Amino acid sequence: MPKELADDYGLAKIEDTKQIAAPNLPYQPCNPKSYNPPIGLIGCGGISSQHLNAYKLAGFNVVALCDRNEHKARERQQQFYPDAFVTTDYREVLKRADIEVVDLTPHPADRVAMTEEAITAGKHILSQKPFVTDLDEGEQLIELAQKRGVKLAVNQNGRWAPHFSYLRNAIHAGLIGDVVSVNFSLHWDHNWIVGMPFEDIHDLILYDFGVHWFDLAACFFGQREAKRVQATTVRGAGQKARPPMLASAIIEFDGGMATLHFNANVTHGQQDRTYVAGSRGSMESIGPSLSEQSVTLYTADGFAKPNLQGTWFLQGFHGTMAELLCAIEEDCEPLNNARDNLRGLALCFAAIASASQGVPQVPGLIRKLPIR
Repeated sequence: MPKELADDYGLAKIEDTKQIAAPNLPYQPCNPKSYNPPIGLIGCGGISSQHLNAYKLAGFNVVALCDRNEHKARERQQQFYPDAFVTTDYREVLKRADIEVVDLTPHPADRVAMTEEAITAGKHILSQKPFVTDLDEGEQLIELAQKRGVKLAVNQNGRWAPHFSYLRNAIHAGLIGDVVSVNFSLHWDHNWIVGMPFEDIHDLILYDFGVHWFDLAACFFGQREAKRVQATTVRGAGQKARPPMLASAIIEFDGGMATLHFNANVTHGQQDRTYVAGSRGSMESIGPSLSEQSVTLYTADGFAKPNLQGTWFLQGFHGTMAELLCAIEEDCEPLNNARDNLRGLALCFAAIASASQGVPQVPGLIRKLPIR
C-alpha cells in the first residue's frame, strides 16, 4: 500500500513506529507480607501436584493432605510436604483448629457440600474451578461465607499466567483506554482426554477448558454488562475424542465485544493468540502454547515488548493462593473472589445453552450448567 494512502487511512506498519521501554507492571504473584497460615489440601488427584509444586516454591505452609485414596495423599506427601498430616476423611482437616485455609480440588458435584462444611468450620477457601454448576448454589455459598466472615476464592489460575496477568494489569492501569474488543484464538491438541472420563462431557471445550477464557473476558471488560452470548460447537473432521473439539462464542458487552475460538484437534503448528483492542491502544500475546507467549503493547508512544518470566501453571497456581492469603491479611476481597467468578460462569453457561439451542442467550438467565 502506498505510504500516502496508508497515511490517509491512519494506518502504520510496526517498523514505522518506535520501540519503547515496556511498562513495569505487577504481573507476578505477590505473597502476603507476614501471613503464612497452615493450609489443608483436600483432593490429591492429578492437578493437585501443580498446586503443591507452586505452593512449595512459594514457601506456603501446607500441613494436611486429604484424599479418599490414601495412596494418592501419601504420594503427594512424599513428593512435596513430607511432614504433612495425611487422612482419607476431609472432616479431619476441617476440625483442626490450626488450619485456617483449605484448598478444595474435587469436582464441583462433590465440592459443594465440602465448601459449605468448610465455611461453617470457619475456614477460608480456595475452590477449584469451575466453582459451581448452579449459579444459585454459588450465591448461597457466597452469602454463607459472608455471614461467617470467611474469604471464598476460586482457582481461576489463568488470571496469573504471565501473559494474561500483564494484559490484565495493563488494562487496569489504563494503558490502552477502554477495552473495545477481545479476541481469543486457540489451536492446540486436547486429545489426551481419549479414554478418560472427560470424554463424557459433551461441551468439554466450552466448559471445563473454556471457563478460563470466559473468566478472562469478564475480567478484561471489568464490571461492564455482558448482554448476549452466541456460541456453536462442531465435531472436526478426523478428530479422535468424542466431544466436539471445535467451538466458538461471541459475547456482546456494553460498548464492546469478545470472541472466543477453540480448535482442540491441532497436532502440528499449534498457536495461542490473544488480541485486546482499546480506545487508546492495543495488546497482543501470541505463541505456540499457553506457557510460551510473546506480548506486545501498542500505544501512541510506540510499541513495547515486555520480557515476561514464568509459566501458566507455576505462576497461576501460586497467584490464586497468594491472592487469597493477601486478602485475608489485609481483610479485603480477593481479586478471584467467588462472586466475581460467577460472572464468567454465567457467560460459560449461556454459551453452552446457545450452542445447544442454536439461539443467542442472555448471561445470567441460564442458572444451571446445561447438560447434553
